[in-house]
Amino acid sequence: MKLVTAIIQPDKLDDVREALIAAEITRITVSRVSGHGRSVNQDLYRGQVVAPNLLPKVRLDIACNDAFVEIAVEAILQAARHNGGRIGDGKIFITHLEECIRIRTGERGGDAI
Repeated sequence: MKLVTAIIQPDKLDDVREALIAAEITRITVSRVSGHGRSVNQDLYRGQVVAPNLLPKVRLDIACNDAFVEIAVEAILQAARHNGGRIGDGKIFITHLEECIRIRTGERGGDAI
C-alpha cells in the first residue's frame, strides 16, 4: 500500500478529480493548503528583503494498493499540468503506507482502502 500525496494548483482540482474518477480512483482526501516551492523571487520592501508569500494550493491524499499507484500518478500528471508545464504546477510524493484500518468494520490492509 502507498500514500500518494499531490500538491497542485487550485484551478486544476476539478480536472484532476475527473481524471482520477476516469481512472477508477474515487477515494481521495482534499485539503486547502498554502506554501511555496523554490521561489527565489524575494521582494524588497522599504529596504528589507521579504520572504516569498505563501500561495494557495490544494493537497490531495490518495491511499491506494500498489497496483493503482502508477495509474493515480499518471492521471494527476496529465490533469494537473498547465499547457506544457509551468513553474508552480505542483509535486507528487509517494510514501509507504504501513497500515490502513477502516473504523466502521475493523478491516485492515488493502481491503480497508
